[in-house]
Amino acid sequence: MKKKEEVKKNKEIKTIEKRTRTVLVIGGAGYIGSHIVDALCDFGHDVTVFDSLSTGFEKNIDKRAKFVKGDILNLSDLEKIFSTKPGSKNVSGKFDAVFHFAALKSVGDSMAHPEKYSVNNITGTLNILNTMLKYGVKNFVFSSSAAVYGSPKYLPIDENHPTNPESYYGFTKLEIERFLKWYSQLCGIHFAALRYFNAAGYSKGKCMEKNPGNLLPIVLEVASGRRKELLVLGNDYDTVDGTGVRDYIHVLDLADAHIKAMEYIMREKKNLIVNLSTQEGSSVLEVVHEAEKVAGKKVSYRIVPRRSGDVATVVASYKLAKTLLGWTPKHSSRKEIISSMWEVYKR
Repeated sequence: MKKKEEVKKNKEIKTIEKRTRTVLVIGGAGYIGSHIVDALCDFGHDVTVFDSLSTGFEKNIDKRAKFVKGDILNLSDLEKIFSTKPGSKNVSGKFDAVFHFAALKSVGDSMAHPEKYSVNNITGTLNILNTMLKYGVKNFVFSSSAAVYGSPKYLPIDENHPTNPESYYGFTKLEIERFLKWYSQLCGIHFAALRYFNAAGYSKGKCMEKNPGNLLPIVLEVASGRRKELLVLGNDYDTVDGTGVRDYIHVLDLADAHIKAMEYIMREKKNLIVNLSTQEGSSVLEVVHEAEKVAGKKVSYRIVPRRSGDVATVVASYKLAKTLLGWTPKHSSRKEIISSMWEVYKR
């Protein structure tokens, strides 16, 4: 009897997952958002992209998706996108789910200009949630961050690790997660908050990020001649070569996780907070040496003092994502990530 029930449940899950979803991707012209749009279109979903193009590129948007230019800080823009019948395959007249990638994300900038991050990240997200409620949209997939954890108390970091953000950027992400819990409890929204650990990599045809602040794009900028040198922030950590170790995840693996997360919250009617990571780290110099191999070029770097607040190693467990979503990273080896990036930067 138990076997029959399991077979029936599996059939129901497959039926749900084959159904076309009508989805809105806010920030879908940006680095991470555009890769999620590609994956959603590949899966056959009906996709609308909403983006101000302040940091994204219209060229990044999959031609199969509908694009509407607008700003999450402009309530009339949000009203317009939610009140218009969203897609040709949609019969309900509303979106099945909303993906949110329209956040400012520079740790350093958030410490210098917290007011920008308050307005864009917190107020902007509340604008989205309030408009969703007005139009009866109940499923929300949120791009959260490993920055909510702060300095690791133990490794690998799991979802039970204390949350103690050490940047204002991380604070805004954690506050949004708290808002989501209340909106879920009081208004019936189902949400997935996906905590990333250093998104990297590209698929073909994407534009380079504007003003990158992360290690990997800076390394590739040096390799391609766009930047003179890399500043390595400290080489006296207790790691394999003295430089900081971080957990890098390919955007293609992130895209797979986002689709699985959407299906999970819609199928199970439950909320989801999970890490997306590899549980393996790469040091700064390991990244540099791999980039030199892939590019066949020297990457000039200079050792400078540590940055205040940086820790030696940050790696995380993805065990919960594997258990709940059946997700594992498949494209996140150091070589595959850097090779995919070099295809973009060498142009």
